[in-house]
Amino acid sequence: SWENLEVVEDEVAVVIEREVALLTPEVRSSADQLEGLLDPDFEEIGKSGHLWTRGEMIAALVADTDPEEPSINFSDMSRRTVGPGIVLLTYVTQVEGRRARRSSLWGRSMKGWRVLHHQGTPIA
Repeated sequence: SWENLEVVEDEVAVVIEREVALLTPEVRSSADQLEGLLDPDFEEIGKSGHLWTRGEMIAALVADTDPEEPSINFSDMSRRTVGPGIVLLTYVTQVEGRRARRSSLWGRSMKGWRVLHHQGTPIA
C-alpha cells in the first residue's frame, strides 16, 4: 500500500542522512559516533585494495581526521533497496582533486541502521 511505501522512503532518507554524517569531520573524529554507525561486522575495501576491519577503520579515522576540516564533497548519490532491511548507496567523492566511486551497504538492526560494508574505488 501507499503507506508502506512511505515508511520505506523515510527509512532510506535516514540511511542517506547517516551516510552523509559519515562524511563530516565531526563524526569521523568521534569513536563513539562511528561505533554507533558501523555494524560490529563492518568491513571496508579501501581504494588501495586493503581490507579494513571495523576497529582498524575507527582507529584510522579518529587519528587522521581534523575536526576543523571541511566535510567530504559528494555527488551522484543513488540508492537501491536490495532486500528487506538492506539498502545500497552509491556516490562519488572528491577530496583534493581525487575522485572515487563509493558504495555502502546498510542494514537495519536492533540498534537501527548501520553500515555493513563500504568500498571506495579511484576514478582515473
